[in-house]
Amino acid sequence: MNDQPQNENPYDAPQTEEMVADDSGQPGRSSLGIKLGVFAVIALLVGGLYWFFGDYLQLEYLAEQESSLRTFFQQNPALTYTVAFLLYVAVTGLSLPGAAGMTLVYGWLFPLVPAFILISFASTSGATLAFLLSRYLFRDAIQNRFGEQLAKFNTALEKEGAFYLFTLRLIPAAPFFVINAVMGLTPMRTKTYWWVSQLGMLPGTAVYVYAGNSIPSLQTIADDGASGIVSIQLLIAFAVLGLFPLVVKKLFGQFSKK
Repeated sequence: MNDQPQNENPYDAPQTEEMVADDSGQPGRSSLGIKLGVFAVIALLVGGLYWFFGDYLQLEYLAEQESSLRTFFQQNPALTYTVAFLLYVAVTGLSLPGAAGMTLVYGWLFPLVPAFILISFASTSGATLAFLLSRYLFRDAIQNRFGEQLAKFNTALEKEGAFYLFTLRLIPAAPFFVINAVMGLTPMRTKTYWWVSQLGMLPGTAVYVYAGNSIPSLQTIADDGASGIVSIQLLIAFAVLGLFPLVVKKLFGQFSKK
């Protein structure tokens, strides 16, 4: 027998409540109870936050408070950054709508580099939270809903490894909530998911933060929509972002042949 430990690979089988069974081989009832309890807490938290603060996150309301937001940020920068970070993590982690709009607002409110750093880490934290929720709480529901996509994900992961996730993260049109949910059911390690997502979302984050930073005022977006921030530089940035995944994959293909 070979007692030497095998080399660690970037994937492991997710330990879910389905692997905790009683003597009959069925999942333990305590695990199911914990799962339902955590789900209820999350549902109440999301519902409560939306009930009390939903109106304050509307673009129209924020546009009316432009000067107040600027003043509050100047007087309380640390608090503003902290609240903004936690809010972004909550929205992305719970797969709530509005992340793109928040990115534009943060790009408008904060200086370019701090906004980019904050959103980069907040988006990755939120994505990882959604990944873990999928893996440990919503496995059955997501398995039933995205079973076909999951089979495709696992096949692609076997062929391309973590680079497959990296490629998906480079594509702005790919629905991130689906990536987070389905990836939670794959054997990918959490730490691998974190750093690959962090790198893969950097280009898209940079473009959206730049777009927000170029907004003259929130009222412009509230009145004119996306057309209020369209510029030649921004169109070029989005075009480059669309081509970037193809270029990266081509380069990796060339290096792998050497």
